[in-house]
Amino acid sequence: MAAEQRKLLEQLMGASSTQAAQVSLSDPKVCRSFVAGTCPHDLFTNTKQDIGPCPLIHSEALKTEYDGLTDREKHKYGFEYDYMRDVQKYVDECNRRIESAQRRLEKTPDEIRQTNVLLRNIADLSTTIEDSLLEVEILGSMSEVARAQDELFRARLAMQTKAEREKELKALSDTSGPSGHQKLQVCDVCGAYLSRLDNDRRLADHFYGKMHLGYAQMRRTYDSFPKDMKYRPRQNDDDGPPRGSRSGGGYRGGRPNRNRGGW
Repeated sequence: MAAEQRKLLEQLMGASSTQAAQVSLSDPKVCRSFVAGTCPHDLFTNTKQDIGPCPLIHSEALKTEYDGLTDREKHKYGFEYDYMRDVQKYVDECNRRIESAQRRLEKTPDEIRQTNVLLRNIADLSTTIEDSLLEVEILGSMSEVARAQDELFRARLAMQTKAEREKELKALSDTSGPSGHQKLQVCDVCGAYLSRLDNDRRLADHFYGKMHLGYAQMRRTYDSFPKDMKYRPRQNDDDGPPRGSRSGGGYRGGRPNRNRGGW
């Protein structure tokens, strides 16, 4: 059985090698992202974001040939535009997952109501304390010692109540939402959930994991593309790069909606 599987694998590899040897850079079956940089399909193998093998041909020979071209020759092929469009698609999808994950960590309507009630109580108590202390000062200047002491007692009670409400607000903030007990937050690079209670080893496993590094590489790659490529629609004339062989026509302009920390 193992021998038959090995024979079948050799046949498939042989067929793939023969096919790759017969194609040229202009062949629509060639993976333009692989030739111009890194195919997204290769970044997430054996991770939660594994998108399977690329259906197009990955040829190291064509990649070497492309690297040897001048910038003007590369521009005519338009591979950089297709590569940028490919990267942007996955970055946009990741950004949508991040926004969705962040919404899931928000407070429930009841938790928001409780928070607002506590905030109003704290504000009212702060006003009461200020008014009472001012009244104490006025009564003291009028030598109304007994009344001043009564007002000072009320001010101290308000201070104690305010401290209790502030403690309740902090407890509600710490435990509200799905993230309460685990202190969850969303990684702004790959969209995974992180716990602020994780030790350094677990955090290192995440930040050096294949999925996180894959999205970090994609984001760096996208940021490295010149701005004029990102905002200028692709032209289909003699001076500009030809339209890509993949579906979707020209590159759709616009930068991904990402305003997050560095990575």
